[in-house]
Amino acid sequence: MILLTGFEPFGTDDLNPSWLAVMRAREILQAEGLTVETVELPCVFGESAAALDEAMDRISPDIVVSVGLAGGRERVSLERVAINCDDARIPDNKGQRPIDEEVVRGGPAAYFSSLPIKAALRNLQIAGIRGEVSQSAGTYVCNHVFYALMHRLASKPRVRGGFVHVPYLPEQVSPDGITPSMPLEAMAEAVSVVVRTALRTPTDAKLPAGAIH
Repeated sequence: MILLTGFEPFGTDDLNPSWLAVMRAREILQAEGLTVETVELPCVFGESAAALDEAMDRISPDIVVSVGLAGGRERVSLERVAINCDDARIPDNKGQRPIDEEVVRGGPAAYFSSLPIKAALRNLQIAGIRGEVSQSAGTYVCNHVFYALMHRLASKPRVRGGFVHVPYLPEQVSPDGITPSMPLEAMAEAVSVVVRTALRTPTDAKLPAGAIH
């Protein structure tokens, strides 16, 4: 069983491509014979992690890929590290704005993704989809969910999970080309590539995908 999560719109956006991408990825993967469930998470600290917990209790997935929007990035970002820090630059959808608070009180400083992110990066490149290994999922609700997911999976080593950020859709940006975007079909295929790679790759590839700064 595969669980894919995306987010509701937040801030000034009236749609969130992460949710559209996971719904389309579900169609792609189901057509390949896989069992996939999707859940739209609220863009709210606390409630998002609780909704993820409820879905995992109900579905008992083997693989969890949570997806969020990183507006301004030009590539699909395979997140490496979740940190135990909520530090909101803008309020969430219920007006909460935690500053320097722990996601899980007393939890470890950070967790690594248990998805084979470097093998997935290689497969994205083969598929002609712009991708990268990202060293930071930020400190907003995306990282909140990522950390909560990995904290839960720390006691479930047979379940693999992690987080992926997607860019804006073309219709969300001005036509001047200054702000990067990506078509929905490419985002959905990228999520599908991550799932397929997780299913077929027990040990991640060793490839250079770090950052200088």
